[in-house]
Order: sequence, then C-alpha cells, then structure tokens
Amino acid sequence: MTKLRQPNRDGGAEAMWISDAPATPGSWAAARADHHRSGLWPLLLDSLDRDGQRPWESGELGQPETSAPDDYDAETVLAHLFAVGAPDKGWPGLAPAGALIADPDDEADRAADALLHRQPWLRIGFVPAPRGSDTLAACGWHGPANHTNNTAQLCAVLCSWESRFGARAIGLGFDTLTLSIAAPPRTIEEALVISAEHLAFCPDNIYQGPGAIGPYAKQVLEARVWNFWWD
Repeated sequence: MTKLRQPNRDGGAEAMWISDAPATPGSWAAARADHHRSGLWPLLLDSLDRDGQRPWESGELGQPETSAPDDYDAETVLAHLFAVGAPDKGWPGLAPAGALIADPDDEADRAADALLHRQPWLRIGFVPAPRGSDTLAACGWHGPANHTNNTAQLCAVLCSWESRFGARAIGLGFDTLTLSIAAPPRTIEEALVISAEHLAFCPDNIYQGPGAIGPYAKQVLEARVWNFWWD
C-alpha cells in the first residue's frame, strides 16, 4: 500500500492509502462493509493517461478544504451553480427523493465490481471520512477546479444525493467521479429535474455531451450509475 499524507486544519495529518497493485473483484465491497469499523471509505482510482500517477502520486492533491461539507446547504449550492451555468433558465428546485430499487450498499458493491470489470487497471484507495460523500474534500481532490475550487460544496450535494437517491461514491479519477444509484429516476419528468442538478454539479456533462438538459435526461432515466467529467 502507498500512503499519502496531507496537512489538515488541526495541524496534524490526513492520510490516504492507495494500493500498489490493481484492485481485485470484491475488494471494494469488503472495504465498504468494513467502513463502520475502519473509518476508511474505499474508492476505485483512475489516473490521467492511466499511468497511475496523476493526481494520486504526483503532488496534485491539495490541502483538505478549509470549509466542511456540513457547512453548506445542498439546494443553496445547486441553485447558485445552476444560475452560473444556465443564467437564462430558472432553477427548478431539488428533485424529490427517488424510490429505492435496491439496497444502496448492495447496489454500490455490484456497481464497483462492474466498474472494475470494465477498467481492471483501477487501484483502490482508502480515505478517512465518515461518509463516501465527504471523500472528495477529505483527500484534497481538485478534479472540478475549472468549475469550482470549493470541493466541500460538491460534497454537500453528494450527501444530499446519498439521502435522496441512494448514491454511493465508488470511483474517482483525475477529473472524473463515478456514483452508484439505488433510486434512479423512473420517469422523464423526474429525470429532467435531476438533470438540472447535474448541470449545476457538472456542466461539462451536458454542454460537452448532448448539449441540452432534454437529451441528457434520456441518458439519466433509470440509470443506476452516474458518471461525471470536468474539463
């Protein structure tokens, strides 16, 4: 295992552990099940150019945020970012909570193994965090820097998605994020409102993808994995 250390607000050290070898099937699920004891949330880690270095071992992880996810209200964050990303549209408000079609942890275990099957080179990282939604800020990740430098605000949104959609953070790359979803939108109306949240959270998903919320909503409909990419 490779151990990375970052300074924290208390002057001590936050640590992130990363496997030296690629993860194996079932390893993410085992680590997730042990989170209540270890306090370490697992993430399947990709890297820029698949070289294993950036950003995990290239000095590109910054200090943990000076603010914390609990300092922010998810809807306030999303409404602000939506106004920036779509100034000609009105913020529709938060999407209602979805109906679970699976246990969120079981769904995350399944999705993690499926992700590893598609990308067998992924390593596994362990981040000290009370929830998966806190890991982005806790490890000093700055993947969305061209969109926002305050990763803790995005973590607040992830926490809300954990509650409303059974979301779990399973994968992280140089500028990518993968979530499993246990309560996906079942109607196009639900998908449209969720797509507005995605536009606020990661506008590149829409503007460098289908180009508009309507076509994007068709991709989100019943999707049990949400992938985000920031340019």
